[in-house]
Amino acid sequence: MEENITVAPSEEELAEQAKIRREKLQKLTDDGANPFVKVKYEVTARSESLKSDFERFEGKEVSMAGRLMSRRIMGKASFSHIQDGEGLIQIYVRRDDVGEEDYASFKKDYDLGDVVGIKGYVFKTQTGEISVHCSHIEMLSKCLHPLPEKQHGLTNTDIRYRRRELDLIVNPEVKRTFVLRSKIISEIRAYLDGHGCLEVDTPVLNTLEIGAAARPFKTKHNALDIEMYLRIETELYLKRLIVGGFERVYEVGRIFRNEGMDAYHNPEFTTVEVYCAYLNYFDMMDMVEDMYSRIAKNVCGTTDITYQGTEIHLGGKWTRMTMKEAVKKYSGADYDEWESDCDARECAKKLGVEVPEGERATKGHVLIALFDEFCEDKLIQPTFIYDYPVENSPLAKRKEDDPAFTQRFEYFICAHEYGNAFSELNDPIDQKQRFVKQVEEKKAQEPKCNAQVDEDYVTALEYGLPPTGGLGFGVDRLVMLLTDSATIRDVLLFPTMKPKK
Repeated sequence: MEENITVAPSEEELAEQAKIRREKLQKLTDDGANPFVKVKYEVTARSESLKSDFERFEGKEVSMAGRLMSRRIMGKASFSHIQDGEGLIQIYVRRDDVGEEDYASFKKDYDLGDVVGIKGYVFKTQTGEISVHCSHIEMLSKCLHPLPEKQHGLTNTDIRYRRRELDLIVNPEVKRTFVLRSKIISEIRAYLDGHGCLEVDTPVLNTLEIGAAARPFKTKHNALDIEMYLRIETELYLKRLIVGGFERVYEVGRIFRNEGMDAYHNPEFTTVEVYCAYLNYFDMMDMVEDMYSRIAKNVCGTTDITYQGTEIHLGGKWTRMTMKEAVKKYSGADYDEWESDCDARECAKKLGVEVPEGERATKGHVLIALFDEFCEDKLIQPTFIYDYPVENSPLAKRKEDDPAFTQRFEYFICAHEYGNAFSELNDPIDQKQRFVKQVEEKKAQEPKCNAQVDEDYVTALEYGLPPTGGLGFGVDRLVMLLTDSATIRDVLLFPTMKPKK
């Protein structure tokens, strides 16, 4: 008979099933067959490898292990499926082969979700399904909760994110997403390693709160009796390594920001930051184009992908526009026609964009506000926006021919920012002044914050940072793009969730 349930069980029914499973466990333990005693099981074959190379395995004995996912009892014989790390494989369990006692236990004591070990020979059924004819079966771990049944599945996103292990068991496409995530990160490393970059690790705990806009998580080091902060970036330590003589470094790093959550933001996330001495921001643009194209090709098999119904072309040359050009194209406002900050604010007012008065609404601030309002949602195909105002680029080198702007770019895909890069500011005097202003602005907005100038970084610059190109991009957003995932929670194994009471 089929063990699968055809209607979604109630909470009371699920509780009763769990109770029955615990009773089965107790009986097994009382009979000296505690399934949690086993510490090792030899595995000589796995499902997909076996099926893809059937000719080599046909008729040979294999030893396999996995989770029992279906069961069809037919008197003296049963067909079931087990799921291992690669996928599903059918097993054929017959009383005359495994023995009367073990077969009776299989019928009576085993449940869907139990982890089992099997031995047997490989064959193909009359319907053509590759299977294993069992000569031995044993329980390796008892599943004490019923799995979501197949018809209704596990679709509640709150449960899926909180119980990711269950999500992975019953939703194969979810597991595929995280296999691809691992492959994407491997491809990033392979690309950067192949371009002479050295992977390094820098501190996660910092002793000061810098003036950047991102809000950090605070903690305390008891032995030193000091406040510490989880890092909001890896940039400053990495550039100190360039000062120290490493010419190309990168870090795949976990970042923490005590801010809001939405489809593109989680309080902890993964970034890659790369710094290359003697390169500039245009070199970093070339690197992004080449790297994204290669990763897409190796992971997806093509540089033309589909994200949420939109075809995206990651290959070839991407569109490049200055921020001034983008604002003029999409809003009609021409930065070069503004003779003063007042002109800029008046333009914003006419376009219905609110900006502050006084020093916090310079021409640069207004340009940024107009870009956010009119441009970002138009940037669907991969686009570099470069030459950012100095007002929001405290770590980027100024343009020599126009010091109101910096050698900085961000790149956008499907109306979202995916990465940020500079020709790095290496003038310690200019850097100190910008840090001071950044700290002042942060304290004006958050009077109780402990923002400080990173004097150690400034001192490092005083020893001489070579001309350097820097790039930072979000791994999670790239994984979302290449796996066609609508929310960052779908590409984080354990996204941040508010605890249930």
